[in-house]
Amino acid sequence: MEFLHPPGWPRPKGYANGIVASGRMVFLGGQNGWDDTGNIVSDDFVAQTRQALMNIVTVLAEAGGRPEDIVRLCWYITDKAAYLNSQDELGRVYREVIGRHYPAMSLMVVTGLVEPGAKVEIEATAVLAE
Repeated sequence: MEFLHPPGWPRPKGYANGIVASGRMVFLGGQNGWDDTGNIVSDDFVAQTRQALMNIVTVLAEAGGRPEDIVRLCWYITDKAAYLNSQDELGRVYREVIGRHYPAMSLMVVTGLVEPGAKVEIEATAVLAE
């Protein structure tokens, strides 16, 4: 895996500009903050994010992958202010679940998510070494 940072660009904070990887590709559909019974774990944005990240790790493990194999995360959130006001706590939760691996990421603010009560949904792409 090679992280792409064009010369002269400022280093991104908490994500990569791009990644080059080769191997077995794994695509994860959007994971939200529901537990293994299908219930949203909390009304709290950070708690839902933690669960969504844990769900990504769990699904990725089904393919034999680890968080370090993730090359891209696409975040969909319903509340920009909740995201911005929780960045320190989100960073701690992210490092606790994913570690200090920062793939290419996008963040989109959306008007709603399909799952009632969901405040965050995260898609992941991983590349497993051959």
